[in-house]
Amino acid sequence: MSPTKPADWDPRSAEVLDDQIAAYDAMRQRCPVAHSDYLWWSVFRHEDVKRVLEDHVSFSNAASNHLSIPNAMDPPEHTPYRKIIEAYFTPEHMQAFEPTCREIADALVAEQRRGDPLELMSAFARPFALRIQCAFMGWPDALHAPLGDWMVNNHAATLAGDRAAMAQIAVEFDGHIKQQLVVRRDAGERAPDDVTTRLVREHINGRPLSDEEIVSIVRNWTVGELGTIAASLGILVHYLAVHPALQTELRQQPENLPDAIDEILRIHAPLIANRRVTTCPVELGGRKIDAGERLTLIWAAANRDEAVFGDPDVFDPERNRDHNLLYGAGVHVCPGAPLARLELRLLMESLLANTREITLEAEPAPERARFPASGFSSLTVRLN
Repeated sequence: MSPTKPADWDPRSAEVLDDQIAAYDAMRQRCPVAHSDYLWWSVFRHEDVKRVLEDHVSFSNAASNHLSIPNAMDPPEHTPYRKIIEAYFTPEHMQAFEPTCREIADALVAEQRRGDPLELMSAFARPFALRIQCAFMGWPDALHAPLGDWMVNNHAATLAGDRAAMAQIAVEFDGHIKQQLVVRRDAGERAPDDVTTRLVREHINGRPLSDEEIVSIVRNWTVGELGTIAASLGILVHYLAVHPALQTELRQQPENLPDAIDEILRIHAPLIANRRVTTCPVELGGRKIDAGERLTLIWAAANRDEAVFGDPDVFDPERNRDHNLLYGAGVHVCPGAPLARLELRLLMESLLANTREITLEAEPAPERARFPASGFSSLTVRLN
């Protein structure tokens, strides 16, 4: 990409960072494929994002500078890794994990004081994401604190574009995971029967997965779990607090929660963007883009495209279900979607079943998260 290419927008401007959803809505109208030095070619329209997702030949996932399995791979290299990973998110595995997930959700809801202001992100959303990720992987509670620190530090370094800090933070994360691999290898046949142990014993193309490959897989899962699940919970609770009629309906009809959750997260995306790189010259949204150029797919804009959803803020799960890109599309559709849906459903079920009302506190006002995060960095509510 030429450094002299003129910028169409500044994704790190205060105007964008202060209200990402509104800014991306505006860009979708003004410049649906926009260039910047920070996010390269940003793609905002549903039609264009869908085209990129469904054409992995022209738009490669190999957009990372470090090993990223399977996120930064394309078929055929991607295929055997994807097959391994999908096996951890089958209906049978989700059914087996459900009692543990429900227990964690119920315990966390029970811990919250009723009638008092609650800073939801620090006291509820992030602790749930940490506890549930460690439980799913079979990791000890002692990892909650270092993983929480890693999440905060990684976000700050990414926003600042501090590559040295990002590299150091990655090394620290890798160290935590490699220690869990050592524990299981040392235990041999006595190792716990958990996801981490099973990854240690996996084979790819006739050989064992390397530690670097396992760490890469786990890093991708953990980023998705800690960042996106926590963001999703903040978005869901905020939406229900400001839409009390829907809150009441879902208490009375919890079977509607799965569709409601997906639709709320369409309206306010928990994951802002994803990357691709062109393998050949393409034209997208009226812009000519050379081979080897990086693209940033703005989920938060594509899932609010008026051309597909009409008024993007209208809650209509049935109408919008088939066009919702919450978990992506194409060969790289999120393999962990069944786990995310299970976790969010069970926690919201428990929260609604064990409260009469969730209200938003006027002070302090909700503080929106800044790129690359979404949702809220701070959100004070009251559980009654």
